[in-house]
Amino acid sequence: MATLKEFIGGRIKSVNYAVKGAYLLASSEHSIISQLTVGALVTVAGFYFEISKTEWMFQIFSIGLIVTAEGLNTAAEKIADFIQPNFDPKIGFIKDIAAGAVFFAALTAMIIGAIIYVPKFI
Repeated sequence: MATLKEFIGGRIKSVNYAVKGAYLLASSEHSIISQLTVGALVTVAGFYFEISKTEWMFQIFSIGLIVTAEGLNTAAEKIADFIQPNFDPKIGFIKDIAAGAVFFAALTAMIIGAIIYVPKFI
């Protein structure tokens, strides 16, 4: 059985790997950079329009949902490209499914954004 020191050390290593991965995504993947930029813009809009705590929760959840989906999509694409660098219809199918998941996340976020912000303009 692991000691408390080993357990804490393992968690610290895990957090370090996660922070490194987040940095790699945010600094190298254009789709993530775009989504983070949109997330920053709607965050500014949230302060400007003084949205409610509930609206903040949904907005933050939406930003996290899209960035998470984009990150998983990127991971699936990188794995697929590593396994099969040449065109393969089966790999293309896998990539399309991963991109479809991002589409559902983005659609959800757009609906949430519309629910929050359209009334502010009306």
